[in-house]
Amino acid sequence: MRIPRIYQPMPLASGQTIELDAQATVHLTRVLRLRVGDVLVLFNGKENADGENGEFMARVSAVERRSALIDVGEFVLRSPESLLELVLLQGVSRGERMDYTVQKAVELGVSRIVPVLSERTVVNLKGERQEKRRVHWQGVVNSACEQCGRNRVPVVAAVQSFAQVLAETAETDSLKLVLHHRAETDLAMLPAPRGAVSLLIGPEGGLSGQEIAAAEAAGFIPLRLGPRVLRTETAALAAISVLQWRWGDFTVGADSK
Repeated sequence: MRIPRIYQPMPLASGQTIELDAQATVHLTRVLRLRVGDVLVLFNGKENADGENGEFMARVSAVERRSALIDVGEFVLRSPESLLELVLLQGVSRGERMDYTVQKAVELGVSRIVPVLSERTVVNLKGERQEKRRVHWQGVVNSACEQCGRNRVPVVAAVQSFAQVLAETAETDSLKLVLHHRAETDLAMLPAPRGAVSLLIGPEGGLSGQEIAAAEAAGFIPLRLGPRVLRTETAALAAISVLQWRWGDFTVGADSK
């Protein structure tokens, strides 16, 4: 039986007893149906004092109606992170489509996610709604890390305009890519990155011609993934996958680079 993993954004140390937050308690007792004595894994997304990433073995010590106590055990070094630092600059799409993109991008190993509002974005995010959606997407990230075994939790940045994203990435020396099905550059033509890779994906309606031109002027290389037009969620996940295969941990022996 697979040992369940629970994310708790609090300081963790071997030998302590912690009380799970309400959401984690419901998940642990009503969904996973764990009982006193059952084993689980805890992680908080933080490095330890030695700068190492890992997780804690733990055991349920008490279960109440609205709370659960957990005994924190041995710290285990484990960091299934890709050598490729990949930042996803994702055009905001509607509802479950965006959730799906965020979830699968985490499973595929992205380091950071920046939601982007562009010319053809159809989602109305203004004022407090922007922060509420960001918090929601961060929750999707946290759950994805529980499922896929990651102990380093990618951050969902504040929602940014297209112009803000270009300005923020202007001074970076990362390899910057913008997906565009009419581009002439394909994967085999890309230069090897010297650091991070920033991947810009449009929303449902894609990026406009002016936005593609502005991205190119800001140092983004237009990248083509075949001759077909891909949905926004397909484009993001396909691009992340091939970049992980090229420079990340999808290739056999990648961990020995």
